[in-house]
Amino acid sequence: MPLWWVPEPLVRRGDVAGAGALTWPSVGRGTSDDRRRGRGAGARAGPENQLPPLSTVRCVTDIDGLLAAYDEQMRGVPPTPPDGVTYEQDGPVLRIVGQFRGFVSAPPDVGLRGGELDRLIARQRDRFAARGEAVEWKTRGHDRPADLTDRLRAAGFVPEEPETVLVGRAGQLVGAPVLPPGVGLRRVTADVDLHHIAAMESAVWGQDWSWLAEDLSGRIAAAPEEIAVLVAEAGGEVVCAAWLVFREGTEFASLWGGSTLPAWRGRGIYRALVATRAELAVARGVRYLQVDASADSAPILRRLGFHAVTTTTPYVWSPPGA
Repeated sequence: MPLWWVPEPLVRRGDVAGAGALTWPSVGRGTSDDRRRGRGAGARAGPENQLPPLSTVRCVTDIDGLLAAYDEQMRGVPPTPPDGVTYEQDGPVLRIVGQFRGFVSAPPDVGLRGGELDRLIARQRDRFAARGEAVEWKTRGHDRPADLTDRLRAAGFVPEEPETVLVGRAGQLVGAPVLPPGVGLRRVTADVDLHHIAAMESAVWGQDWSWLAEDLSGRIAAAPEEIAVLVAEAGGEVVCAAWLVFREGTEFASLWGGSTLPAWRGRGIYRALVATRAELAVARGVRYLQVDASADSAPILRRLGFHAVTTTTPYVWSPPGA
């Protein structure tokens, strides 16, 4: 995940009541067809060979279909870059250069093995090393080859916290937003509002997130039709912010942000922002919404109707001494 996009939603550990371990069906392997192997005419029904309930087959098939759509439509060239950001194709991977840190996007199978893969990884590292910048290679749990992450580690890339890739049908997520008294939602584009968002993010995370205002401003300027930034405000203060990114030429849009000030959590503000963005997406003909979610926040989104299709782990190389 590019560092300039904030995972959705941002929730500190312990802020979500009842958030526990997350499990999901095996994706890309062990589908319902595999369960039927060896069960031709005359096979006796028993614990070891009885077919699963039809609802289970449909569920797994649905997850596989969502994953296939995600892989096909969400792993290519991302939305229009802001000024100063460029895309560079290197064989099967795409480099994004000129943002807060570099980013490498790869297909589900890079198509290279052994020494060829090692050289591809080294080229990405060395490209950003020459710029004195860190770089993230975004992996997914079903990526191939199986030793990709081992080779990334060998090249000096370090894994960050894994997240869950969630996909939901936009039409099923639309609903009338229910906000606590005194809180209002609005779409923003002005620099002053984007700086208020960055200040709120800095307060939530105890870090300097001032760069976020410039990043959002650049993206709005480059392609205003590709991003919708929303804030929830109380008494003139931004208490929650989130944005919707449209993926032109696909059936997808993605949800980002979602940070909420501690005093305002648990009041339905984030759920209202999800519903509002789903409504904007449906109005644009979007079929699917996609989220990269932390282990704490994924259960919230699953209760809203999202489905876990795979995991994603950023592997990051940083210059010595950074």
